[in-house]
Amino acid sequence: MKAFWLGLAACAALAGGASAQTTLAIGTGGTGGIYYPLGGAIANLLSTKLPNTQATAEVTGGGVDNIRLIASGQTHMGMIGTDVAGDAMAARGRFKEKVPLRTLVNLYSSPIHVVTIEGTGIEAFADLKGKRISTGAPGSATETQSFRMLEAAGLDRDKDVKRERLSVAESANALKDRKIDAFVWGGGVPTAAVTDLAATPGTKIKILAIDGLLPAIVKQYGQVFGPSVIKAGSYPGQDKDAPGFAFWNGLVASDKMSDETAYAITKAIFENKPDLVAVHKEAENIDLKTQGPAFSASPYHPGAIRYLKEKGVAF
Repeated sequence: MKAFWLGLAACAALAGGASAQTTLAIGTGGTGGIYYPLGGAIANLLSTKLPNTQATAEVTGGGVDNIRLIASGQTHMGMIGTDVAGDAMAARGRFKEKVPLRTLVNLYSSPIHVVTIEGTGIEAFADLKGKRISTGAPGSATETQSFRMLEAAGLDRDKDVKRERLSVAESANALKDRKIDAFVWGGGVPTAAVTDLAATPGTKIKILAIDGLLPAIVKQYGQVFGPSVIKAGSYPGQDKDAPGFAFWNGLVASDKMSDETAYAITKAIFENKPDLVAVHKEAENIDLKTQGPAFSASPYHPGAIRYLKEKGVAF
């Protein structure tokens, strides 16, 4: 672990032009979501724009896994949601000890999708009782969100539903093949796997309204989500708005990352945003106006704060 972070500290040479190669690993998510393509774009950007740097995007289970990988020193950075970041900072939920995360960039917000199709008999969240559903990949933020929603609806996750633990791509394929009745997914709009499902001939997608669950979740866990709507037409055949809630996604690192490295990464992302937008449209939402303590459950890294203050962001 010590050797790992000593190697990362060498990133300070970015400003001095040293020839030593620096490797940066970014924990992302499954291949059917947004974390992986956007994380890959960030990795490519850092490899291209930062001297003597090779960055890679790693496929993972998602936000919870990414925090654990950062804590263990297996990755340098990870993409996570504010809800699981809050759990990690508070040693709550699936985190038995506090993880000292530091935000580099607040990226985009993700509405929670509860996806089903016609023919399942599901019209509202309460109708999931007795159904076979996917609550997200093991170690994902989606799994945490699913459990909180079931709890808010008064449903026992082990007794009242038949639960599968699938990635968003696996969930979409399982629903397409009628192996499950519905799935939960927390991700940007549109998510490729959901779009592919909705575009399947003979399939009529439905995204459930879940706004009624928000008060109970906020009462139990605090303001980890904010109101949101997945508008009609966001996916092929989606003919109704789906009011619900969303969380913010951020790129975070350990508090052991050097200030120089954090500054260089934050600067590269903001000053080369079009390169990221070209890969995924959610990168359009990376904005100086949505940076700062109000948008993140973990403190910003001092190196990131230095860059953001230069651009007029108040801390």
